[in-house]
Amino acid sequence: MTGPRFTPLVENLPASVPFVGPETQERRLGRTFAARLGANESVFGPSPKAIEAMAQAARDTWMYGDPEAHDLRAAIAAHHGVTPQHVMPGEGIDGLLGLLVRLTVGPGDAVVTSDGAYPTFNFHVVGFGGQLHKVPYRDDREDPEALIARAEDLRPKLIYFANPDNPMASHHPAPVVHAMVEAVPEGSLLILDEAYIDLAPEGTAPRIDADDPRVIRMRTFSKGYGLAGLRVGYALGAPALIASFDKVRNHFGLGRIAQAGALAALADQAWLAHVRAEVVTARNRIAEIARANGLHPLPSATNFVTVDCGRDGAFARAVLAGLIARGVFVRMPGVAPMDRCIRISCGTAADLDLLAAQLPAALEEARAITQS
Repeated sequence: MTGPRFTPLVENLPASVPFVGPETQERRLGRTFAARLGANESVFGPSPKAIEAMAQAARDTWMYGDPEAHDLRAAIAAHHGVTPQHVMPGEGIDGLLGLLVRLTVGPGDAVVTSDGAYPTFNFHVVGFGGQLHKVPYRDDREDPEALIARAEDLRPKLIYFANPDNPMASHHPAPVVHAMVEAVPEGSLLILDEAYIDLAPEGTAPRIDADDPRVIRMRTFSKGYGLAGLRVGYALGAPALIASFDKVRNHFGLGRIAQAGALAALADQAWLAHVRAEVVTARNRIAEIARANGLHPLPSATNFVTVDCGRDGAFARAVLAGLIARGVFVRMPGVAPMDRCIRISCGTAADLDLLAAQLPAALEEARAITQS
């Protein structure tokens, strides 16, 4: 009796999960976190109108969701001033990245990204046999010039660039992104991951011709709109590229509740403005807590703050472990020298009170551990 016959590529891949969820850590600890400040979720929640729409849609979940997501697609198009043919909704940016890699990357194909950038994108590229080529961050930000220079050498299928960036919370202004698009080599496609764009300063989002075949933009309802648990995102791109997703996508991937919730959330821009204000308040509080403990908060264009712990990765990991042991879930960048930092998501006043109470002890413990 034999087991499944995997492809040679899969046979040689490790089984891995790009992110260890807080639930996994809670099961290991045997208790829940008192403050969930590590996954960059919006603790401020979705629009009440979205909640109402999802509750109403729940009665109809005996039916499949519209496989074309017609109403949601039309609403997104109207929001951006494009046609529905420029829009592809999908199961979050993660799902759309997987489909795009499947469409474009074969074994041995080059893909350019930043070292330390979004690991789920790397997971998809490796899963389809692509070859990742990475450039380092510069001054704690993604380096557009280095990405393009590497792309000019390799002529990769894809170039991945997040603006604003995770895990450092940095951003580049629109003119920098425009220059990057203009420099994309022939035959390459720039992925502009704008997961945090709804929370970024004015002037971050560039105006890009929706028919430009050199770039595809990725947006999500998981961050500012507070719908991370639904897994709804969308791609904006030239119609020929968008149409190609129909060759490989899961046509029933977005359920009725997800479509209804995203549609109502998009319509409630007043709630998004409220969330932006809450995020600004929380970012300022996190920065104050960091400075009060002798740490350096980096400028943030997202719903989290990256905090420089002032030493090396071993010390930052000890600080992170100390916070987790004290019921505060946070994360950190995984690549040096950025791993000298921890990453703290915006939370409620109570969440941040707990952070302020527990951080001094976590730092004291980390200093004792790393000095011994």
